[in-house]
Amino acid sequence: MRKLLTLILCTATCFSLVAQMSHTDPPFTDKVDEINDKLIEWRRYFHENPELSNREFNTAKKIAEHLTSLGLEVQTGVAKTGVVAILKGGLPGPVIGLRADIDALPVTERVDVPYASKAKGTYQGNEVGVSHACGHDTHIAILMATAEVLTEMKSSIHGTVKFVFQPAEEGPPEGEEGGAALMIKENVMENPKIDVMFGLHIHSGVPVGTIKFKPGATMASSDWFTINVKGKQTHGSQPWSGVDPIVVSSQIIQGLQTIVSRQSPLTEAPVVITVGIIKAGVRANIIPETAYMEGTIRTLDSDMQKDVHEKIRRTVKLIAESAGAEATVDIDTKTLVTFNDHNLTMFATESLKKVVGDDNVILAPWTTGAEDFSYYGEHAPSFFFRLGGMTPGDPDPAPHHTPDFFIDDSGLHLGVKSFCQLVFDYGKAHSGMKN
Repeated sequence: MRKLLTLILCTATCFSLVAQMSHTDPPFTDKVDEINDKLIEWRRYFHENPELSNREFNTAKKIAEHLTSLGLEVQTGVAKTGVVAILKGGLPGPVIGLRADIDALPVTERVDVPYASKAKGTYQGNEVGVSHACGHDTHIAILMATAEVLTEMKSSIHGTVKFVFQPAEEGPPEGEEGGAALMIKENVMENPKIDVMFGLHIHSGVPVGTIKFKPGATMASSDWFTINVKGKQTHGSQPWSGVDPIVVSSQIIQGLQTIVSRQSPLTEAPVVITVGIIKAGVRANIIPETAYMEGTIRTLDSDMQKDVHEKIRRTVKLIAESAGAEATVDIDTKTLVTFNDHNLTMFATESLKKVVGDDNVILAPWTTGAEDFSYYGEHAPSFFFRLGGMTPGDPDPAPHHTPDFFIDDSGLHLGVKSFCQLVFDYGKAHSGMKN
């Protein structure tokens, strides 16, 4: 009963705050429209000049130069290549964090546009093509433009805005720290302490002019695992004289899928287990001694996450033992479940409706993609939403992290307007908080 009463009171409070939102907000819309050409120019510059995680040196330099030119308090070198800037509004209120990720991917672009990436980089010791195949270039440009618009209107802002340009969202290089976890370790949520955090992600499958969101668990945790199987080497013509780790590995892969299909309550939340790498052997007629696998686990519930980990370890161990082999499992958590605070979500979606209209703010299902934005939610209420980047009517938009990934930049101004609306509405509704 106490929990129910608490929920009712929190919901009532949220509706009260929503009701307080002014419909005569400062005229930032015109200012956003005025810098739209600059916004697109920035996006295309970053698209053409991508840099891999923890190597975003030139990206960070350009961001910092812009923020410094606005007269903001700027800190560089945060979490290696991150940039943080602080804007103090003219009125008392909360500290609002806005985040953009800035790294690119080891993906060779195939899209035929004048600003296509031709960049190369080194990833895990190999030369690779590099591109913004997940839209982080748009996130950078949107937050840079937001900083410019809000700086021009700082006398009307309740509170303080902290602009967080975060490196290595896609994961730091092997053996390095990085991303949101390192930003937090280096006190990005402090000095001043962030009261609430907002983030967005462009989406190639969501039409321009549309915003999608989900309260509660919205994006999956991401765990990466490695499995080492040890058998007994023998001649390929005499498998009975050894223990074949390749056959054992194939049985393990099948066994892992039964954890999803037969052992997980999928009506509560989805589970995904994927093996993405398998290595074994050097010659066709030799059964090797060892086999090696890597993969990823996606869950949207922390209890299910722990349960899946236990089942993976048990499945791998028992299948290996049944064949006379040995196997070890190592699991490394890369991100947590991205969780949208329920009351903040209710508040934020009312703000976003002012930007794109009631019918274009759409409740979405959860996604098994992962985001290290999740770490900020451990330290402050947070809200993360998807911004449309697909040309309306596109019958077959390419997925993220692929060579043909494409974002229509005609809708980027809506990202800027969304951030501005959230800042003005949240700051005004919480103006009793001191900045």
